[in-house]
Amino acid sequence: MPTVNELIRSGRKEELWQMCCGFLDLNIEQFMAIQNRLLLEQIELLNNSQIGRKIFKGTMPQDVEEFRKRAPLTTYKDYCPELSERQDDAMPVKPVYWQHTSGRSADYPFKWENIKWFPITPGFNRELSIVGTAVAALASCREKHDMTSLRKGLRYLYAVAPKPYTSGMLADIVSEEMEGKSMPSHGQVEKMSFEERIAGGFKQAISEGMDFYFGVTVALVAIGEKLNQQMGQVSLKGLFSQPRAMPRFIRGIIRSKLAGRQLLPRDLWDLKGIIGGGTDGTIFRDLIHQTWGRYPLNIYASTEGGIMATQTWDYKDMVFTPSLNFLEFIPEKEYTRWQEDHSYIPRTVLFNQVCAGENYELVISNFHGAPLIRYRTGDIIKFTAMRNAELDIDLPQMQFIGRVDDMLDIGGFIRLTEEVIWQAVNETGLPYVDWTARKELRQSVPILHLFIEMKDDHHYDEEFIARAIYEQLKKMDEDFMYGNIEDLLNTLPLKITMLPRGAFENYTNMRRAAGADLAHLKPRHINPTDNEIEILKGTITAGKPLPKVSVGAPSAS
Repeated sequence: MPTVNELIRSGRKEELWQMCCGFLDLNIEQFMAIQNRLLLEQIELLNNSQIGRKIFKGTMPQDVEEFRKRAPLTTYKDYCPELSERQDDAMPVKPVYWQHTSGRSADYPFKWENIKWFPITPGFNRELSIVGTAVAALASCREKHDMTSLRKGLRYLYAVAPKPYTSGMLADIVSEEMEGKSMPSHGQVEKMSFEERIAGGFKQAISEGMDFYFGVTVALVAIGEKLNQQMGQVSLKGLFSQPRAMPRFIRGIIRSKLAGRQLLPRDLWDLKGIIGGGTDGTIFRDLIHQTWGRYPLNIYASTEGGIMATQTWDYKDMVFTPSLNFLEFIPEKEYTRWQEDHSYIPRTVLFNQVCAGENYELVISNFHGAPLIRYRTGDIIKFTAMRNAELDIDLPQMQFIGRVDDMLDIGGFIRLTEEVIWQAVNETGLPYVDWTARKELRQSVPILHLFIEMKDDHHYDEEFIARAIYEQLKKMDEDFMYGNIEDLLNTLPLKITMLPRGAFENYTNMRRAAGADLAHLKPRHINPTDNEIEILKGTITAGKPLPKVSVGAPSAS
């Protein structure tokens, strides 16, 4: 069987599509057939492994039904110390390398205790390269079977955390298959901060060009704003200082003048694809399209399960991939009951038993010799439709909603997620830097308390901002009774606290000085701790702000 690299090198685009994106042509029965076949292979590996015998408690399931009946739902602690100590011999298949999550941040003074290690086996690694190539194809294609943008030597900006983080592993795997050029290079990124990677990468991109962006999309928004500011001040003197960039800037200036607007990144680069993940990809998709000329392709990925779902070329809802994990789903009523009583064992349904419009917690069992068995991810997803009629994809369509522990329940009437709050703040049109929110009690009444930093020194009335955000929430979440909750609770269920200028930048500087990794340089958007709030408010201070980093556009004279 040829590899992805061999198909790309030989230009066999139809075979490449079938290998990487062929799952989009499956129906639900065919999808389940792949799931069941791979699970049976995995059960055999688990039955002969130390980790499998531990989870199965001495039993040896022989089929899918027996597996679901005998194997318990698990969490990371069920795999310790085997995973935390990286015990190769305990795994069903010996790993080729280990990767880790960013974990969940602890309280000040920032002790990083919850980093989780996971092994990548040879088979899982091979399948990741196939699914990763599928994502690159879907980020750049215009229609089904369009693989024209994939070739060796593609240049991409390295805007993710380097290995052993999952994002860095995925970047390395896909880059290796396509013989891509990372900007900065793989050898450099591990020695650079995130800001240095962005600055160095864009300095290269200005001179050499750029085909793909791979990273968190909220960073792309910030980069676009900074580039926009610098590009408006580009001078001929600055251009002559970077002769390799001159043709690109001249072409970009002509494009912007013909369009009757300021120079934008889309005038400088014809990106083939933007690949990102997280809630911000949905919130800022239109702004990114306007600035960069393409919509970001959102993927649903994790250290535990690899790339589990992806958008397609309509950039709307996502489709699960069948070949990395066996998928089970805990219905909302079941995980809600579990939240109330942790002794309760929630039931699961399979992929061919889900319903459109319903929320579920995802449960995964790894394939290809990886160790996780009926692992509760804690992620809440929603199935929006049972198929994509417009693209003729005959598989359920899904959206990532949030974390089980990151839902904000206000008075039993409203269940808010990060995406809902973020979109409401964004829709007000107010010039904000960032925000964080949590549930609090005001005179025994539950409210949403949102802490926000604005971009300018204008005096903003907190009640005005609260009302503006509340009105947007009412428009978005009518199903959760926002239209009536103010009357029911006899109060506006939203409080605003204005943070001082530079609050989030100072927080980032403190975390960096404390040795925090990229994933923990900012406070969580939902349910921040008291210490995180105090740091943002300036009550806890330490360190000095770091110098700002230019993204490398030619300077003004």
